[in-house]
Amino acid sequence: MSFGERMRARREELGVSRTQLAQRLGVSPSAIGNYETGVSFPKEEVMLRLFDCLQTEPNVLFQDSFSAGGQVLSQSERALLKQYRGLSPTGRETVRSVVEALCAYRDEVEQSRERQEPRVIPLYRCPAAAGYAAPVFGEDFDYIEVTDQVPAAAEFAVRIQGDSMTPYIADGSQVYVNRDPMKNGDVGIFCVDGDMLCKQYYKDPFGNVYLFSLNRARADADVLLTPASGRSLVSFGRVILHAPPLPGKA
Repeated sequence: MSFGERMRARREELGVSRTQLAQRLGVSPSAIGNYETGVSFPKEEVMLRLFDCLQTEPNVLFQDSFSAGGQVLSQSERALLKQYRGLSPTGRETVRSVVEALCAYRDEVEQSRERQEPRVIPLYRCPAAAGYAAPVFGEDFDYIEVTDQVPAAAEFAVRIQGDSMTPYIADGSQVYVNRDPMKNGDVGIFCVDGDMLCKQYYKDPFGNVYLFSLNRARADADVLLTPASGRSLVSFGRVILHAPPLPGKA
């Protein structure tokens, strides 16, 4: 037996007509007919009055079955309903006001999320030689949207050309970069004497900086900068990558 059929049976058991029940609930007689035939389902505030008018509990009308409006109330929901019904009219109105305010806040938050502009980061598109990072900062770039496939910490992206970082970074692939401090073993984007490089970083206790190619068959592309070399080195950021151990450090 459906919710509507149980509702009609209980109404007839009490000897209440559709018109009388409609007046008590503040709805039209046709609405009562729609409830009983399953065409529509009472709103929450009407449902609460309905339990009072029919002098019954929610589980009597639902009896653990699916209804037009959803599942039977859980035990905790029935306990809350019982507490609600024990309140004065003023108390009930206060509860309804609080619930409506919470629902309005929830809807506002959801709408705000829908309106929120997607986050974008720059993708630098200048090509470069083998093993070199694509961007020359300040040159042309495109904005790309940060999706689930983009690391949340990414601040910009670059394209890599060449084979000196394979197989970890393939020729022509796109890497994501942030500006976290560089630590030994990190892969980063560097400018060495004006040339842009993507290399694995290591600084020894004597101040020597090594920039390694991940493809050890391209060790010829490694760079060593000593404190006395006079060469310039600028780090633009750390590539978000699970890098392999440093050469000779495994």
